[in-house]
Amino acid sequence: MAGLPGEKLHALQSRFARIESELATGPDRDTLVRLSKEHAELAPVVEKINEYLHVEKELSEAEEIIAGGDAELAELAHEERTGLREQHAALVEAIRFLLLPKDAADDHSVILELRGGTGGDEAALFAGDLFRMYSRHAELSGWKVEILDQSEGEMGGYKEIIAAISGVGVYARLKFESGVHRVQRVPQTEGSGRIHTSAATVAVLPDVEDIEIEIKPEDLRIDTMRASGAGGQHVNKTDSAVRITHIPTGFVVISAEKSQHQNRTIAMKVLRARLYEAERDARDSARAEARRGQVGSGDRSERIRTYNFPQGRVTDHRINLTLYKLDRIIAGEGLDEIIDALVTEHQAALLAAFDQPE
Repeated sequence: MAGLPGEKLHALQSRFARIESELATGPDRDTLVRLSKEHAELAPVVEKINEYLHVEKELSEAEEIIAGGDAELAELAHEERTGLREQHAALVEAIRFLLLPKDAADDHSVILELRGGTGGDEAALFAGDLFRMYSRHAELSGWKVEILDQSEGEMGGYKEIIAAISGVGVYARLKFESGVHRVQRVPQTEGSGRIHTSAATVAVLPDVEDIEIEIKPEDLRIDTMRASGAGGQHVNKTDSAVRITHIPTGFVVISAEKSQHQNRTIAMKVLRARLYEAERDARDSARAEARRGQVGSGDRSERIRTYNFPQGRVTDHRINLTLYKLDRIIAGEGLDEIIDALVTEHQAALLAAFDQPE
């Protein structure tokens, strides 16, 4: 099997056959769920492997005919071989892609955190623009958005907003959005028409409620306090806001909705996501240097994208992509074009690593 790890392909075929055999015996519910999930993951891979093996067999037969000396049959075999080689090359690429290591969090929903950065009121307004962009993109993708906590800016937008975006594969699509987003435009408060630069930070964390994250009660400090809103809005007369501090890491999560019980649930949800992401970062630290500068490095202090309103331009600095479609992108309708390019670049980097000898 030139160009592919033959032993691994045969092992996958054997595993798939064993799973189908076990499923046919009528296993208990937990085993059924586990095997069905693995079956669904392996099915597209094994299908391509079977196609690949079939094409290899036909190629071998065509080569034998060409070497056999019958001129008329050889001419037909030559034509067939050309098409088979094209199919073979396409299948090799498809299988290489399917064999790439998967991010365990890709299928998950996400916790989206947006914070206004440098730029004061304009940064908060920009954070609001970004939230509307992601909300509209989620709507177009068939995902559900739920605001978990928010702190409004004095002139609009958000000093901070945290939301859950639910759906299958949300993290796979949005995980490259983490980082510093910069905006260049004339602020509403600017009378001279000067262009200002502001920024907002985006953090995309996988929602990990169904993954075991050990949080010891003794590691938490939970405080309640009086909730308040921008300009006196949404003020709660009871001490319902909840602040949870994870003592070992120093992570602090605050939720200030109307219900104290709801706030505890929201704060723990966000804390769990942050701890999971911290664990992922620690686990990947050995590869940090190799990943530096690549798409998806996860460094939230990195300036990843600029939205230039006067020129109608959006530039993603990680892949040197510039699109003069700012209106469509900031409206959430053109964001897929950037995400697709980021995913493609990431996959290309994985394939390059896949091809390196161990």
